[in-house]
Amino acid sequence: MTSIRKVVITKFGDADVLKVLDDVCPPPPSGHVQIATEYASFGGSDISMRNGKYPLQRKAPLTPGYALVGTVRATGEGCKELQVGDVVVALTIYDADSQLVNQPEKYCIKVPDGADHQQAAALICDWLTAYGMVKRTAKVSKGQRVFIHGMSGAVGCAVVILCRLQGAEVYGTASERNHDTIRQYGATPFVYTDKKWMERMKELGGAHAVFDPLGFESFDESYSILGEGGFLVGYGNNKAMFDEKPRSPVLPIMKMLSRNLNFTSCKRTTMFVVSRNSSTYRSEVAELLDMSKNGTITAPIKNVWNMEDIQTAHRQWGGGDGIGSLLIKVADN
Repeated sequence: MTSIRKVVITKFGDADVLKVLDDVCPPPPSGHVQIATEYASFGGSDISMRNGKYPLQRKAPLTPGYALVGTVRATGEGCKELQVGDVVVALTIYDADSQLVNQPEKYCIKVPDGADHQQAAALICDWLTAYGMVKRTAKVSKGQRVFIHGMSGAVGCAVVILCRLQGAEVYGTASERNHDTIRQYGATPFVYTDKKWMERMKELGGAHAVFDPLGFESFDESYSILGEGGFLVGYGNNKAMFDEKPRSPVLPIMKMLSRNLNFTSCKRTTMFVVSRNSSTYRSEVAELLDMSKNGTITAPIKNVWNMEDIQTAHRQWGGGDGIGSLLIKVADN
C-alpha cells in the first residue's frame, strides 16, 4: 500500500462537498498498471458527478476525474505492453483526481517521447470526443456548414478546430466575451440567448451537421436549423447544470432520437458517447497524439488548477474569459 492524496466527493451537492483526503493505493491487480497522475481532465462530467446527475454513476463517496496523463509506477501480473517509466494517457471515467490510480493496461496508451503532457491530457477526453463526432459520426467534409453549441468549451473548441481542418464553414454559439478569440479560429460565433443564429442558419440553407451538448429544448432548436440530409449530434445535457430543480434528460433524448422514425425526412439524429471500449479508442487516441506532436493541432488550454484547489476549480467552471480545455494538476511529473 502506498500513501496518496485524492479528491473525494463526500456526498452530492455544491463545491463544499469536495475534499482532498489522505488514502492508500494498493498494488495493481493482474492486467492493471499503477499510474502516478500528473494532469487530470476537468469538465462537465465532473460537475455532473458532484451533483449526482451523471448517468448511471457510482454512489458517493467517490473520486472523480474522467481522464489522465501520468507515469507508470508499477505493473500487475500479465502486463506486456507497458513498462515502469512509460508516460501514458487513459480514459478512467473515475479516479483520475488521485496521486496514484490503478487502471487496466488495455485502456492506457503510451504518449510519444517529447509530447506536451498538458496537450495529452486534453486530447484523451475532450479531443477524443470531438474527433469521434467530426470524423467518424458526422463525417464532416469540405464545404459543409456546421453549427456548434458551446464553442468556448473544451469539446466545442476542439470541434471547431477539427471542422476547420476538414474545410467546413463553422458557425455556433458562445459567450460574447469569447467571440473575438473564436473568430481567430475561422468560425462565426453567435449569442445563444437572442436566437438570431436560428434565423441566420435557415437563411444559409441550414446546417449539414449540428453538435449540441446542451440538450433538452436545445435539441429541438438544433434540429430546426438542419438542412436537408443534415445530422444532429447530441453529446450532453449541460442545460440541466444551470437549473435550480433537477430534471431528467431521458425524455428529451428519446424525443431527439425518435425523429429518425420519420421516414419522409432525410435528417438524422444521434447521441454520441465517448467510450474506452470502442473499437476505435486506441487508434483515434494514437492519431490525435501524432497530430499534436507534428503540430497539426494544438489544444487551447483555458485554465489549470492544483488538485488542492479543487473546490475553486468547480466554482469557476463555466466562467471567465478564454476557450479550451480545463485541467487539474495532480502532482509534478
